[in-house]
Amino acid sequence: MRRSEVLAEESIVCLQKALNHLREIWELIGIPEDQRLQRTEVVKKHIKELLDMMIAEEESLKERLIKSISVCQKELNTLCSELHVEPFQEEGETTILQLEKDLRTQVELMRKQKKERKQELKLLQEQDQELCEILCMPHYDIDSASVPSLEELNQFRQHVTTLRDTKLEMQKSQNEAVCEGLRTQIRELWDRLQIPEEEREAVATIMSGSKAKVRKALQLEVDRLEELKMQNMKKVIEAIRVELVQYWDQCFYSQEQRQAFAPFCAEDYTESLLQLHDAEIVRLKNYYEVHKELFEGVQKWEETWRLFLEFERKASDPNRFTNRGGNLLKEEKQRAKLQKMLPKLEEELKARIELWEQEHSKAFMVNGQKFMEYVAEQWEMHRLEKERAKQERQLKNKKQTETEMLYGSAPRTPSKRRGLVPNTPGKARKLNTTTMSNATANSSIRPIFGGTVYHSPVSRLPPSGSKPVAASTCSGKKTPRTGRHGANKENLELNGSILSARTFKGFQI
Repeated sequence: MRRSEVLAEESIVCLQKALNHLREIWELIGIPEDQRLQRTEVVKKHIKELLDMMIAEEESLKERLIKSISVCQKELNTLCSELHVEPFQEEGETTILQLEKDLRTQVELMRKQKKERKQELKLLQEQDQELCEILCMPHYDIDSASVPSLEELNQFRQHVTTLRDTKLEMQKSQNEAVCEGLRTQIRELWDRLQIPEEEREAVATIMSGSKAKVRKALQLEVDRLEELKMQNMKKVIEAIRVELVQYWDQCFYSQEQRQAFAPFCAEDYTESLLQLHDAEIVRLKNYYEVHKELFEGVQKWEETWRLFLEFERKASDPNRFTNRGGNLLKEEKQRAKLQKMLPKLEEELKARIELWEQEHSKAFMVNGQKFMEYVAEQWEMHRLEKERAKQERQLKNKKQTETEMLYGSAPRTPSKRRGLVPNTPGKARKLNTTTMSNATANSSIRPIFGGTVYHSPVSRLPPSGSKPVAASTCSGKKTPRTGRHGANKENLELNGSILSARTFKGFQI
């Protein structure tokens, strides 16, 4: 028997004893029967009201439990759907009270899970937003209105972890970049302030690495050098001006472009003047880096052009024939190679410059003019220079020929006689006889300094075994050489007369 049933029977026994006790009291007192009946009715009424009240309360409790069960079941189903879990099912048969308790407990548990997931989602979204703003990346795509599943939260956590790792790598790279920038700034300040090498070596320990203490030490060194720079303003500005000139040269700035930077000539060495120079050097550095390939191409053309002009100058030098070791042939090959290379370089640069001009909607200037105009001008100047040199040579040869026709050529010193045939008496007499007879027959004779000069005839007889050679004219053109070393170049002194080798260009001596 249940304990509650035992208690119920004991309650009935207790009630029976109480009623019997009341009757005994009433009999002892002598209360009449009718009054006993009334009093028994009152006792019954009180007991019934008490029991009815207790029953009503318990019925209310039952109704509340049933209602709670219904509410909990509905909420639990909703939570299971939101949390993406299986619906709750009670195992086996149970009482109303136990079912309500189990459902209420399960609802509280599901509410807690929902709250925790929402809180974690909010935290992950805040972290994602912060990291994405730093990394310039789009935010993670997830519905913030719904409750995320465990799988969705796990994926979101992994994403945020990846972003955090990326941020750390980026911060490391940024820190390294900041440290390297500080080192670059330090080196520039060293050069501008002309800091001695021993002082530079004193801070060599911070010139590598990117830890926090290294970065702090680098910043302190920069601050120290900046303060020193303020104390040596003129020296620093002058150093920047030297660097400006170098960039002007590399960017092929014209004189007008250089003069456009008026602070370059200012002598009021203040912080504002230094800032203007710093801004200009930064602008020029960026300009050069953006157009570096073009400038290097123009520089290559300039170097090739200068080398070409140098070989052209050597080619027009009359002393070039005195070279030894085959240098003349090498120079001629190099000159021909450069002459072919220049047009190719110009065509390549022309195509690249046209593309650049289309992209930037402005002309690419070199020394104040368009590059192709500059190239054409250089070629034209070269052509005019060659023409001028040619005319000068022709005029010089003409004057020399006229002088020789009037006065004869001056004898050269014996030290310059290269390739003379040994002057034996027999050969000298033979040569003297042949030469004098030809000169007497075909040339005019004019005394000068006590001797007789025989000028070259209009046409000469060639020596034995050789082909005739055309006579020279006043045009100054040279006759091709037919003799060996020094032939037709040295003067011969025969019998007290001065005979010019140029006079006898038709003979081999």
